[in-house]
Amino acid sequence: MELLIECAGLCHSYGEKTVLKDLSLQVPAGGIFGLLGKNGAGKSTAINILMGFLRPTAGSCRVLGEDSHALSPSTRQRIGLLQEGFVQYDFMSIDELERFYAPFYPKWDRAVFYDLVDRLRVPRSRTLSRMSCGQRSQVVLGLIMAQQPELMILDDYSMGLDVGYRRLFIDFLREYVDQRGTTVLLTSHVVQELDKIVDSMIVLREGEVGYSGSKAAFMAEFSSFRFRRSERSLALQADALLSSVEHTHSSTRVYGFLDEAALRDRLAKLEIPCEDLEGIPLDFEDAFIGMTGKY
Repeated sequence: MELLIECAGLCHSYGEKTVLKDLSLQVPAGGIFGLLGKNGAGKSTAINILMGFLRPTAGSCRVLGEDSHALSPSTRQRIGLLQEGFVQYDFMSIDELERFYAPFYPKWDRAVFYDLVDRLRVPRSRTLSRMSCGQRSQVVLGLIMAQQPELMILDDYSMGLDVGYRRLFIDFLREYVDQRGTTVLLTSHVVQELDKIVDSMIVLREGEVGYSGSKAAFMAEFSSFRFRRSERSLALQADALLSSVEHTHSSTRVYGFLDEAALRDRLAKLEIPCEDLEGIPLDFEDAFIGMTGKY
C-alpha cells in the first residue's frame, strides 16, 4: 500500500499552549481522507506541518516520500493546496486567472476549471473582486482541480460556501476522485455533507486522536444511549469508554464505542439505575458531535 502522507508522534505548541499531542496518521493513495475536529482542535496546525510551513516540536512527517519541512519544488507541484486565508489576485478576471496559473502546472486541464466555474453562471470576464465570498472560493477550488494534483489538501474547504455551493463541490469532488484517482485530505468542522464522500478519517479532540479508521467502521461501532437521570448518573463522566456524557432535566445520554451489554455492566458496577435504557440512532453529524462534544 503506497502511503502519500505518513506522520508519527507529531506534537506542536504555541508558547505554553499545546495544540497537537502525539498525532500519527497515514494517508494511502486513492480516496478521500477526513481530518476532522471542532475549531481549535489542531487541524490547520497539522496542515501547516504537512506543507512545511511549521516544524513540529516533536515527531516526523513525510509527504510524497519527502520530509515535509524540505519539500522540493517538483514535489510541491504535485500537491494542490487550499488553505484558510488564501490570497488570490482579485483584480484578475476568471479568464485571466486561468491563463496566469496554467503555465505553472504541466498537467493543467482548463476544461476541469471551466466545468466547475461555469456552473456559477457569471461572465468569465468578471474579476474576483466583484464576486461573492462563495463564488471566489469556487473559483479557487477550480484552479486547484485544474492542476490535476496527485495529492489535494483542502483546509476547511467549505469556508465561504453556502449550502448550494457546498453540495455542488462535494458532488464534483467525488466524481473527480473516482475518475482520476486523486488522493484528497480535507479538514472541516462542518460535517453535514461529509457522510457522502469521506472514506477514512481521523477525529481530533483538543489536539489528540479521538478516532482513526474508516468512516464505515466508525458509524458501525459508535453508539449512543439514553436513560433516566438520577443523582448517581450525574457523577458519570467521559473516559476511555465514554466519549461524552450529557445531562438534561430528565435524562442522561452517553456516547462511545460500546454496546448495550457493556454499558449495562458498567452502570451496574457504579450502581446507576438504567431500567429504561434505550439506544438512540445516530447520523454522521450526531456521531461527530457525540465524539467531540457540543461545547
